[in-house]
Amino acid sequence: MHEFPDFRIPIGDAVEKFIDFLAVNLEAFFDFIFVISSSLIKGLEGGLLAIPWWLFIILIFLLGWYFTNLYGGLLFSAFMFLIGSFDLWSETMTTISIVLISVLLSLAIGIPLGVWMAFSKTMSVTMRPLLDAMQTMPSFVYLIPVIFFFPLGNVPAVIATIVYALPPVMRLTELGIRNVEKEVIESAQSFGSSQGQMLLKVQLPQALPTIMAGVNQTMMMALAMAVVGSMVGAKGLGERVLYAINRIDISLGFEAGISIVFLAIIMDRLTGGIANRLQKHRRGAA
Repeated sequence: MHEFPDFRIPIGDAVEKFIDFLAVNLEAFFDFIFVISSSLIKGLEGGLLAIPWWLFIILIFLLGWYFTNLYGGLLFSAFMFLIGSFDLWSETMTTISIVLISVLLSLAIGIPLGVWMAFSKTMSVTMRPLLDAMQTMPSFVYLIPVIFFFPLGNVPAVIATIVYALPPVMRLTELGIRNVEKEVIESAQSFGSSQGQMLLKVQLPQALPTIMAGVNQTMMMALAMAVVGSMVGAKGLGERVLYAINRIDISLGFEAGISIVFLAIIMDRLTGGIANRLQKHRRGAA
């Protein structure tokens, strides 16, 4: 049996030194991010918890009815009522806050970068291997560097979630814009549209279904990080699942787990319904 030569390339050591360098030299920057992120999460969580449970369920019913159908509204409200009956209401509001903040920040970063990738071949070629690494890297690995930059809690979970959930919306934004028909672009150019006008009034509306698919995938991936984020102190349903695992509490584990599934179904169907509404509105305007 031939053994591999006894030497190693210390890439991991180099990464560790780079992380230490960032933690020391950009401490003020990371403190700023922590304060902003923590304030956003606490503000949204406080706002959701201030809404009476029955009013929140009614709002979920109305959103489901408007963006899907009557059956969807009834189903979503029933899901939220079940979550409340499990005594997991406050944990659910915390999870919703973390997921929404993570998704909004992911979209704020990912969609502009996806547009840039669509217009720049150099940017696209540069980002693709990075996106491949971000999507295939085990999600637990993202928790290691963030705990060097931020105290344990919801903020490192949000940062790790953003990194994990960015690739789908970036890839699908690029794909949607690149797949806009050339005839449509040439027609807009013939009317004297500038590059900015073409992007805002032609390419982005045409690419909207693909971009919304990316938004949906980003939201699902953010929700999937709920349990992983609990390992760095994130609160919410993920923390209850982790607690149940440690205590081998089947009842709590199932109730917290099925609550995450309920949230995933609600968010998936609502984003799909929003995408359909936007598409119908665009066709009507056309």
